[in-house]
Amino acid sequence: MRSHYCGQINETLIDQTVEVCGWVHNRRDHGGVIFFDLRDRDGVVQVVFDPDTVEAFSLAERVRGEFVLKIKGRVRFRPEGTMNLDMPTGKIEILGKELEVLNACATPPFQVDEHQQVGEDIRLRYRYLDLRRPEMLERFRFRSKLTSAVRRFLDENGFLDVETPILTKATPEGARDYLVPSRTQPGSFFALPQSPQLFKQLLMVSGFDRYYQIAKCFRDEDLRADRQPEFTQIDIEASFVNEEEIMGLTETMIKSLFNEMLDVELPEFPRMTFADAMSRYGSDKPDLRIPLELTDVGDLLLDAKFKIFSASANDPKGRVAALKIPGGNKLTRKEIDGYTKYVSIYGAKGLAYIKVNDHSAGREGLQSPIVKNISDEALQGILDRTAAESGDLIFFGADKAKIVNEALGALRVKVGQDMGMVAEGWAPLWVVDFPMFEELEGGNWHALHHPFTMPSTDIETLEKDPGAALSRAYDMVLNGTELGGGSIRIHDAEMQRSVLKALNIGEEEAQDKFGFLLDALNYGCPPHGGLAFGLDRLIMLMTNAQSIRDVIAFPKTQTASCVMTAAPSTVDPKQLREVGIKLRQQPTEEKAGSSDADKKAE
Repeated sequence: MRSHYCGQINETLIDQTVEVCGWVHNRRDHGGVIFFDLRDRDGVVQVVFDPDTVEAFSLAERVRGEFVLKIKGRVRFRPEGTMNLDMPTGKIEILGKELEVLNACATPPFQVDEHQQVGEDIRLRYRYLDLRRPEMLERFRFRSKLTSAVRRFLDENGFLDVETPILTKATPEGARDYLVPSRTQPGSFFALPQSPQLFKQLLMVSGFDRYYQIAKCFRDEDLRADRQPEFTQIDIEASFVNEEEIMGLTETMIKSLFNEMLDVELPEFPRMTFADAMSRYGSDKPDLRIPLELTDVGDLLLDAKFKIFSASANDPKGRVAALKIPGGNKLTRKEIDGYTKYVSIYGAKGLAYIKVNDHSAGREGLQSPIVKNISDEALQGILDRTAAESGDLIFFGADKAKIVNEALGALRVKVGQDMGMVAEGWAPLWVVDFPMFEELEGGNWHALHHPFTMPSTDIETLEKDPGAALSRAYDMVLNGTELGGGSIRIHDAEMQRSVLKALNIGEEEAQDKFGFLLDALNYGCPPHGGLAFGLDRLIMLMTNAQSIRDVIAFPKTQTASCVMTAAPSTVDPKQLREVGIKLRQQPTEEKAGSSDADKKAE
C-alpha cells in the first residue's frame, strides 16, 4: 500500500511520487491550504493539500486527528523560511494528489502528543492510543534493539537460546506462585514460573554448557514502581565456571550494551560486600552517586538517658546509626516532620536529629530536643565520627537493625534527591558475600537469594551455624537499582539436602517438591552458575523512564489488574466445574481493573 515510511522521505526523493500511510498527528488549515503531519512507526512527514486537487482537498477538509490515511503525492522542498531543521523530514513536504481515508477515528480521550501530560489511569485504559505517542514508540524501538544486541552478544559467546516450560511445578522461590488448575488432573495445579531456575540447572546437567533465554516470569507479590506480576528477564547459565568468570562475562555484556545503545562508556565496577553496603548505605543496592553515608554510633550511646537510643544500642539485633546531611541545618521543622513521616513507611517510630549550628561551641552550638539526654563525651564522639561541621544536620535511626537500615537507607536517597546531591552519570557496582540465610521471626531461616545457591562453606559448618554462612552470590547494581542477581549453584545432592534442611524442609517434603532436581544432581551434575537480569528494569534505566510500566507494552496496575481489558475477571461457572473449583467467596459486582486503586494506578 505504500512506497515509503513517513520517516524515510527526504531530499533524495525531490520531484518523485511517493505513497505513504499513517495517522494524522495534527491538522492545520491555513487559509484554504490544508497541512497534515502524517505519522507512522518510522517518523512524521508534512503533507499539504491545495484546492487545485479538488477531490483530495474536499476529502482533506473532513479529515481529523488520528484518522488513518493513504496519501499519494510529489516530494518537494518546503518554501524558504518554513523548514524545520529539528525534525529529520523538516526540509521537505509532500504535495498531496490523492487521498484515501482508510479508517476514521473517534475523538481520542487525550492528544497523542509527546508533550501532552496524561494521567496514568487514562493512559493504561487506552493503552493502544498511549503506545502511538512518539515517546512511547521510541522506548519500544529501543527495547527491541537492545534485546537483539543481547542475543547477538550471547550467541557470539557460545550460549544456546533454549525455551523452558511456562506450566510447571510450584516451588518456593521467595514469592507466591500464580496457580493454574489442571482439567485433566482434577485437584492438581500447575504454577507459572517465578524464574526458569530449576530448568536451567537441569540443562547444565544435560550438558548444554551455556544457556540463555529472554524469559517471561510471574510472581504474585505486592507491587512497586519497579515490580510487575509478569516481567521479562535475561536468563543466563553456564557450566564449569566460577564467580569471576560469570561476573566478568555479564559485566562485559552490560558495558557493550551501554556503549552500543547510548554511546556511554561505563566506569569500572567496584566490589562491595553485603555487610559493607548495609553498614554504609543501609541497602544492598546502594546508589553511589549520592555521597551520604550511615555511621554507627551505638557504642557511644550505651548509657544514654534517651531510652530509645540506649535500648537499641544494647540490643544485639539493634542498631543506632547517624546520617549526616551537609548544610542540612537550613531544613525547616516542617521539612524534618515530612522526613519523619517518610521513614515511618519503613517502620521507624520517629526520626531524631541534631542541628550543628556552631561546631566550636560544643553542646551550646547544637540544636535538638535530644541533646540534653546525651553526655558531652557522646556528643563529641558523634560529631567526630560523622565529621560534622557547622551548618550540618545529623539524623538518627534507632531500632532493630533491619528497620534502621531500611528507614535511613531510603531517607539517604530521598534527602540526596531533594537537596540536589545526586551526581550525573552512571555508578555501577557488584555486591558480593551475601549471607546465605536471613532469620525470620520465630527463629526459622529464609534463603536470602534462593535455596539453590552454593554456600561458601562445607556441609558440617553450614549445619552447625547457618546464620554465619555466606553464599557465593553476586548482584549487579546500577544507580541504586538491582539490574541482576546470580550465584554459583549447588551441584551436589548432599549439599542441596543440607540447605533445604536448614530451611526446615524435611526429607519427605524435599523429595516431594524437589525430587526431580535431587535425582538429577546424582547423575554427574557439573559445577555451574549464572545470573538473571531484569530486562524491564534495564530498559527503564537506560531510557530514563519513571516506571517499568512505561517500558512494558501492556502492564498491570499496582493491584495487578489490567484496566484496559478488565482482567482478572470472573469466568463462567461451567469452566470452574471443569477444573473442579468451587468459589468460597463470590466475586463483587465491580469488575477487576476498575477499583479506586486502579483508577489512581499508583
